[in-house]
Amino acid sequence: MRSIVSMILAAGAVAIMSSPTLAQTPPPAQPSAGGTPDAMPFDIPYGVSIGLERAKQVMAAAEAEAKRRNWKMNIAVVDTNGELVHFSRMEGAQIASGPISIGKARTAARFRRESRLFYNAYEAGHAYTGTLDPTLVASPGGFPLVEGGKLIGAVGCSGGTGDQDAAVCKVGSEVVK
Repeated sequence: MRSIVSMILAAGAVAIMSSPTLAQTPPPAQPSAGGTPDAMPFDIPYGVSIGLERAKQVMAAAEAEAKRRNWKMNIAVVDTNGELVHFSRMEGAQIASGPISIGKARTAARFRRESRLFYNAYEAGHAYTGTLDPTLVASPGGFPLVEGGKLIGAVGCSGGTGDQDAAVCKVGSEVVK
């Protein structure tokens, strides 16, 4: 009887050890990093940084759009280095969104692209973008300001949803051509 029990236990152990759940599986394939483009992406040359008067024009357009839609926003304009040039927190805008708007603008200026692209990368499973810069803000609402084909700064908005932030900032960025 003992030998029968031993044989049953041994057979059960073999069955368990050979099950697919315990078998080694290869690691999942790494997501594509986008391939190797022929041209450098986002290769916008730097121009002379935006000045206060031009930043005020960008701010006025963004703020007018936010008021038109009755959205309370924090709006930041930064220079080519991502340093703050002009900031406005509309009456009743969320206090926590002040630094976020500056971060979105800084991200757009330093990386020469809309901050939404980092959000899209995270959504696609490319979490490595968070390792690029500790100040990077991966959220819609940061737009580079490009004048005459050169980057002069960026605008960032925060206080609504990401799409609301982006809608307001887009209007501000269109002041600069």
